[in-house]
Amino acid sequence: MAVRAVVFNLDGVLALPSVAGALVRTEEELALPRGFLDGVFKKGDLDGSILRVMKGEITFSQWVSLVEEDCRKHSEDSGITLPENFSINQVLRKAISERKINHPMLQAALALRKRGLTTCILTNNWLDDSTQRSCWTQLMCELKPHFDLLIESCRIGMAKPDPQIYKFVLDTLKASPSEVVFLDDLGSNLKPARDLGMVTILVRDSNVALQELEKVTGMQLLETAAPLPAPCHPSDVSHGYVQIKPGVRLHFVELGSGPAVCLCHGFPEGWFSWKYQIPALAQAGFRVLAVDLKGYGDSSAPPEIEEYSLEVLCKDMVTFLDKLGILQAVFIGHDWGGMLVWSMALFYPERVRAVASLNTPFQPADPSVPLMEKIKANPIFDYQLYFQEPGVAEAELEENLDRTFKSILRAHDEVFPIMHNVRKMGGLLVKAPKEPSLSKLMPEEDIQYYVQQFKKSGFRGPLNWYRNIDRNWKWSCKSAGRKILIPALMVTAEKDLVLTPEMSKSMEDWIPHLKRGHIKDCGHFTQIEKPTEVNRILVQWLDTDARDPPMAAKL
Repeated sequence: MAVRAVVFNLDGVLALPSVAGALVRTEEELALPRGFLDGVFKKGDLDGSILRVMKGEITFSQWVSLVEEDCRKHSEDSGITLPENFSINQVLRKAISERKINHPMLQAALALRKRGLTTCILTNNWLDDSTQRSCWTQLMCELKPHFDLLIESCRIGMAKPDPQIYKFVLDTLKASPSEVVFLDDLGSNLKPARDLGMVTILVRDSNVALQELEKVTGMQLLETAAPLPAPCHPSDVSHGYVQIKPGVRLHFVELGSGPAVCLCHGFPEGWFSWKYQIPALAQAGFRVLAVDLKGYGDSSAPPEIEEYSLEVLCKDMVTFLDKLGILQAVFIGHDWGGMLVWSMALFYPERVRAVASLNTPFQPADPSVPLMEKIKANPIFDYQLYFQEPGVAEAELEENLDRTFKSILRAHDEVFPIMHNVRKMGGLLVKAPKEPSLSKLMPEEDIQYYVQQFKKSGFRGPLNWYRNIDRNWKWSCKSAGRKILIPALMVTAEKDLVLTPEMSKSMEDWIPHLKRGHIKDCGHFTQIEKPTEVNRILVQWLDTDARDPPMAAKL
């Protein structure tokens, strides 16, 4: 019978190094007899405290106090002298804190799920009420989205190797034993499953185990392409609104806890363009606030052009923080969102914990040359001149929203030649197909989400961001001599045809402590096209530059 489901143990399979292995290493380091600690844990066998904690009858902290006493008695009875400061609690917490996701095994689970198999985590674990319980929480929050089911012994009152737990798994999966493969690092946990008729794989080495899994499933699992990060769906996050002033409110989505990180999107997008970053930054320990900027989605879209000047938009963001009770936030922007966050760093550095931009470089205002003159002199920005006349671009872009988003939101190697000679051609989408193919960047479901969002207010608000060029230049000239000395990151994308990496080459003159990231083979919509790389860069930077209380700016 064909395999329909694969069940993975957590410790020693999906997470390494295993706690059991840590106990063995502790015995070796302290010159304790092999199996001493395992004997302490298994004291009392079927009615022992280890079984009680795994079944959820007592909590981890209750169990540890019992085990500490059992360990002391066991050492005395065995004539073994333990170090004066020895603590089972410390041994376990160290082991748990050192566990990391076994990515080859997770990648295999993702490949199986993508091919239609049901995937499940089956783990013996406890109700963790310890001071370090966040380690367990973070591990599970990272793993859970990638699996169909999570079965924890402490939630169901059964623990491996009790045969009843395997029958529970089969009932939950609605599968017969021969349709299920079970991977565990302990032979004693595999035997009851095998006796029921499940296919079992003992995991000692991940590659060897995955080779066995390939044979059983008939699927290639080793050396497959790295999976995309888990995205969030609109229903996965909390939605909120902040009243900025009469008639104007900002919509945002929120996930996670910790230092606030405010994500600011570009044109023509919305909060949803950060769908890959929101879960990753939340799991990294941050309170993520992804905003529908003014004019977009569920935020207000006033018709007045001046409502979209950077000066007004920055004031809006300050009010946004005020009304949420946030003293400071990390601001991360892309495209027009990048312009906004650099302006926040220049004009409101006291509210900015750190600042990062994807693709959009910081370029200081030049009081001697109006910005409009520079735009007119660069053919690549001809589309911005096309956007100046109210109503013209709106009519073109709103005529067929499905075509608009399928034409614009594309990867670097599938873009249509729409950015040059826009005014001469008579529109932005003139050279785009009437029925564009679906981009590899996003499924049809995502395209339709953008379509529905832009049906609410259209393109007037988003295009008004482009209609404040002179107003923005005059305001920016007030900061002409300022440098940005707070923590800052610039991420460039190799194949962005408009915001090229070369445009950022002089940024260190104005941001002397700037950190950088660069993403190869990536076009304009960076956080969608290369989410794994973006997440890695952002999380690493946030951990080093935005985790601790902000430092004073330094020259």
